[in-house]
Amino acid sequence: MAVADFNAVGRRKKAVARVRLVPGKGDVVINKRGMDDYFSMETLKMTVRQPLVLVKSTGFDVLVNVHGGGPTGQAGAIRHGISRALCKANPELRGELKKAGFLTRDPRMKERKKYGLKGARRAPQFSKR
Repeated sequence: MAVADFNAVGRRKKAVARVRLVPGKGDVVINKRGMDDYFSMETLKMTVRQPLVLVKSTGFDVLVNVHGGGPTGQAGAIRHGISRALCKANPELRGELKKAGFLTRDPRMKERKKYGLKGARRAPQFSKR
């Protein structure tokens, strides 16, 4: 008999997280490291745990492979991936997760730099003389 595991991909900004839910006691492993080792800020750990807390799920171990972006983008990508995987595991949770906004891919991206400007919107310093 095959072990029931659920795979999903979550994305935010430049970060891509491949999430796998396997039956277990509720551990979260990110890039072969514990969540406490991987994320130092408590807010990022909370972001990752949000979908699991919302649906009161403790029967799954979460195995994550994430790359790209920074810590905040990676945490958002992991949250998105966990939410999608939970939907595959139990389709009845979809409404709850959707209402919380965890299934929506955050479309905000870094704006490109434009010619004639110092950054995306920053203009060169003005001088009268």
